[in-house]
Amino acid sequence: MHINIKHILFAALCLVSLNTTAQTTDIVTPEPITGVRQKTNIGRIIFLNDTIPVAQIKDADVLQELVLNPKNNLSMCAFMGNSLTNYQHQMAPDLTLAQLNEGNYQFTFYIDDKPIYQENLHKGAGYARFKNGRTALRVKLISTFHEDMWSRYLFGRMMMRGGEDALTTGAHTLRIELRPYIAIPALKVGEVIAKGDLKLIVSPAEVKDIQIQTIKPNSGWPVSTEVYDKKLIMGMNEKIAQNKFKNISGIVVIKNGKLLIEEYFNGEGRDSLHDPRSVGKTFASAVMGIAIKEGYIKSEQQTLGNFYNLKNYQNYAPKKDGITIKSLLTMSSVFDANDNDDNSPGNENNMYPTDNWVKFALDLKVDSSKEAYKSWNYFTAGIVVVGDILNQKVPGGLDKYADTKLFKPLGITNYRWQYTPQHVANTAGGIRLRALDFAKFGQLYKNGGVWNGKQVIPKEWAQKSFTKQIALPADVVGPGNYGYLFWNKTYTIGDRAYETWYCTGNGGNKIFVFKDAPLVVIITATAYNEGYAHPQADKIMQQYILPAVLK
Repeated sequence: MHINIKHILFAALCLVSLNTTAQTTDIVTPEPITGVRQKTNIGRIIFLNDTIPVAQIKDADVLQELVLNPKNNLSMCAFMGNSLTNYQHQMAPDLTLAQLNEGNYQFTFYIDDKPIYQENLHKGAGYARFKNGRTALRVKLISTFHEDMWSRYLFGRMMMRGGEDALTTGAHTLRIELRPYIAIPALKVGEVIAKGDLKLIVSPAEVKDIQIQTIKPNSGWPVSTEVYDKKLIMGMNEKIAQNKFKNISGIVVIKNGKLLIEEYFNGEGRDSLHDPRSVGKTFASAVMGIAIKEGYIKSEQQTLGNFYNLKNYQNYAPKKDGITIKSLLTMSSVFDANDNDDNSPGNENNMYPTDNWVKFALDLKVDSSKEAYKSWNYFTAGIVVVGDILNQKVPGGLDKYADTKLFKPLGITNYRWQYTPQHVANTAGGIRLRALDFAKFGQLYKNGGVWNGKQVIPKEWAQKSFTKQIALPADVVGPGNYGYLFWNKTYTIGDRAYETWYCTGNGGNKIFVFKDAPLVVIITATAYNEGYAHPQADKIMQQYILPAVLK
């Protein structure tokens, strides 16, 4: 390896200067800057295929360019002259260590010299001890292992908020700039402490992957002959093929009750059974409506006290006896539970390791600050209880009853339930169906519960399901409303608003049923636990599907 002596001498002088400054200004002791690689690259960001320890990085590991495709990984290593905390301390010498830790790094992303995205990292991103001591920041930006890392999610947000649109087919230059920021007493951003460039290459999609897929016979649907904008759908297909829209497995569009578009991706096909996660919750609501109509359950106003002796469970309170099925269906019960709060006792992640999910839910405390139907909190365990109530009351158990009363009337024979530890059909989500059969479920509600002339779901239940029972907390999940395990929002295309009821599940899975447009749209995807999953589905709807078919 050729070493430029002038560079080493210059870096050494910088280190002497930094160390002299550190004696008077550093608030913490940073790791020593050792090794030729780090000494000669202070202030630079280099790019790698993996997060290699600094001492082990070889010249051959440093990327000059990267082809963006689903098989390639990307990491960065920023070499700094001091630790983040000491840079912050230089900006605000009077702040305590705890106050400095309220800040973090600011990332700025450029593509072809154009600023694309800037974010002040949340204070919780990265361990405080690393920010206090480390002089090299090594993080993954793209990974085929899909680790739960703030840096991956950051890069994904950049791509969703401008990066994908800027990275057209061809060669581009990605630049990342790193700055410190402090948050107390007001936001203050420091100078650049590291920056680096990388050439990104976006390969053209193959023609066969862009073309509209021919609808094959025997779909179980009449095929539509209506005209739509095929160029837009081909543009969507191109982005999926180029992995700009990631982990999409299926798109189905039903217009006026007929199959208009049927597209599959990433190795999936018509007979693939898709795991839609929480989309499956809504099937519990459908079966509940049928069971009430047939008299197995009196109404959704029945309370838990009608089905369980709640004194046999932990944290009994009389208020528990009065919790209604309706409050569970509308995510507005008074249980101390909130899946959107990692610290909530009733968070679903606390439920899955237990050996009895119903007991987990019924053991929870009542939240004295909550009032039924007033506060919306997503509560997966509550829908497990709904499934258990159905399993108790309907003949043959939930899965057999659903097969007889819901799936067979729709002509759905190829599906697979997941089960709870008590081997009850899992209404938390995850029932696997074909995309075309998810479309049948959506069209059933579009038809007011009717399929092939038969009233499968009571009309009044379909209407209640599509009634705005409670407003969603916009600061948590975005604006909209909630019905009986259906979400509600509005898309604006041009100067027209299109209201839709929809089921949604982890990974970006959707069943959209439009109120005033003759549309049912299915998106199946496997972007589980990815921050881009739901914004990506919205982008597909807003920029491609709806403009293409609403003509």
